[in-house]
Amino acid sequence: MCYGIKARMRPTEMRKNDLSEAFLALNALVARLRGPGGCPWDAQQTYETIKTYLLEEAYEVLDAIEQGSPEDLCHEMGDLLFQLLFLAGIAADRGEFDLQDIIEAITEKMIRRHPHVFGGKRVAGPEEVAENWEKIKRQENCSAETSSSLLRRVPSNLPALMRATRLSQRALRLCPAASQPEEIWPGVEERFEGLKKRFLEGDREGIGEKAGDLLFALVNLTRSWELNAEHLLRAANQKFIECFEKGEETIEP
Repeated sequence: MCYGIKARMRPTEMRKNDLSEAFLALNALVARLRGPGGCPWDAQQTYETIKTYLLEEAYEVLDAIEQGSPEDLCHEMGDLLFQLLFLAGIAADRGEFDLQDIIEAITEKMIRRHPHVFGGKRVAGPEEVAENWEKIKRQENCSAETSSSLLRRVPSNLPALMRATRLSQRALRLCPAASQPEEIWPGVEERFEGLKKRFLEGDREGIGEKAGDLLFALVNLTRSWELNAEHLLRAANQKFIECFEKGEETIEP
């Protein structure tokens, strides 16, 4: 059982030696699978072939969080951790970097980006923490905050709704004046009317274009209320399934 006494322990209660041994054993298992005499399938995997599995495992972790099952979450996080170690193994085999490089780099980054914890900087609250994070990130990248660099740094492989939210958030830093819901709402109505017009005209391509514009405007609107469109649509999907299942129950003999 994944969810047991150890899973309920606070991190400070876990013995360091046990954690180190468990982590190193898993990393050694990955090396064994990819090494001589191991698994032929694992040995032939590359960055490209493993991408799909990485995404699947990340979404299964998200599903477990939403379902509220600690045991499922424990198992799914294990699957995701395995994929990350697997990627590190591929990198090590290619001579690019190894697991220690990854751990040291992220440790240094987190210390650098939390000067209010590891340095003498004081912050008033979470909002200032987020502002400092972005400032430090820009300093690390040695980049000016231009529309091109700011928006193009949003990963293109993010799910479309999630990416739209990130783009909206970053654009806000360049145009803070248009940030209030009441300022965004007229744009939503305008795009809806544009979609309605194309619908009445029977313009299939126009419907697609205007529907995309409306979706982005709705993402921007939800962002202005500090809501996440990706989470909202996931909840709506689940609600639809539950309503559909209830409907099926009513028509069964």
